[in-house]
Amino acid sequence: MPIADDAPPARPAPPLAALPNLRDAGGLPTRDGGRVRTGLLFRSGQLDRIEGDTVAAFAALGVRTVVDLRTDAERAAGADRVPEGTRQLVANVLGDHASAVPARLPRLIREVARVEQAVRGGVVQELFERTYRNFVTLPSAREAYATLYRAIADAADDELPLLFHCTAGKDRTGWAAAALLLLLDVPAVAVLEDFMLSDELAFAGFRPLVDRFAASGGDPDLLHPILGVDPSYLAAGLDELEQRHGDVAAWFADGLGLGEDVQARLHERLVEPAA
Repeated sequence: MPIADDAPPARPAPPLAALPNLRDAGGLPTRDGGRVRTGLLFRSGQLDRIEGDTVAAFAALGVRTVVDLRTDAERAAGADRVPEGTRQLVANVLGDHASAVPARLPRLIREVARVEQAVRGGVVQELFERTYRNFVTLPSAREAYATLYRAIADAADDELPLLFHCTAGKDRTGWAAAALLLLLDVPAVAVLEDFMLSDELAFAGFRPLVDRFAASGGDPDLLHPILGVDPSYLAAGLDELEQRHGDVAAWFADGLGLGEDVQARLHERLVEPAA
């Protein structure tokens, strides 16, 4: 599935400074003139910074279900803070590969010289591309994404809106959003645009780490392949999906065990038909 580079202008994110990569997962047009409904699905990074003024701002979104895509260690290090009564589900994407790069981002940038060597040598890009391929094939990833999508399809009205997240909201979450949008027949160029929003939004969420890296003599721009995203990451996942399954609908059916009935419910729930 080719991904074009001439993406349209980016959509704005909700103004929650403590959660810079939180945004509505809807709003994009489908090929048949419909539109992915807004106000039903949100995506973000971890929710351990919900405090002070952010409590009321987050509560105003009305989120009723949170699906956490992080590892056990990540959840222990930064437990979500959500309003009382919020339904919480765990869907550990990297349970079978907890040492993958998205699960240990802060530790990857402690040594300036090693980071610069890894980025300039292409090692970082290779690791992330391999991780995105694992999103398609890893048993824990397939189980976790099936849990997420089934939760969306089967949620009762009072269990929505639903928010799904990982640590930075860019890799495990980015793949979850991209695959779902493609299933809903959103054009690939718009899916890439949505995916690439995380290059700035997720990066902003790591500002303290970036500042420490710069204070140690590192070039902050070198951190984008680690703390942001690159089109090649999504392209690698889609290439793996196509090689093994042919298309996104087949991955949902054969890889995740979500057949035509679940896919139809996702379409009905999430897509507003053309007028």
